[in-house]
Amino acid sequence: MRKMPAALTVLAMAALGTVVPASAAHAAPTCATAYESASRTYMYAYSSANCVGFLGKAAGNDSNWGDSGGSFQGGDTNVATSVLNKGSDVVQFFNGTGMDWTGGNICLKSSERFASSLHDNEFSSNQSADNAISSHRWVIGGACDAWAT
Repeated sequence: MRKMPAALTVLAMAALGTVVPASAAHAAPTCATAYESASRTYMYAYSSANCVGFLGKAAGNDSNWGDSGGSFQGGDTNVATSVLNKGSDVVQFFNGTGMDWTGGNICLKSSERFASSLHDNEFSSNQSADNAISSHRWVIGGACDAWAT
């Protein structure tokens, strides 16, 4: 008779073991989570979708993500797949470099907070924005030709 309660206890423990690991602590990362922990006044860029693979953050402009100056450097150019804006203005991303700020661009409003994947987004030049950002600057909304979604 004593074997039945012991067997039920083992079954109950096994059932709990399958429920406990499925907690929020093991949830997949998202841009919403990254946004909550991001510093105010900064934009962020990530190498993978859902704001995974932190590349860098910037409160100011960076005219060349591939040089050795600015917040983004060297291998950061042309690898961003998701972006986040926790600033108070609009971030304008470019597929080119230089202080003339010409070429294809795409913008992210602070009210939009983030673009979790640039896979389906295009610069104003009709080129894919995914893995193609080379520079950025802060602007007012009227300077933008295309918007990240």
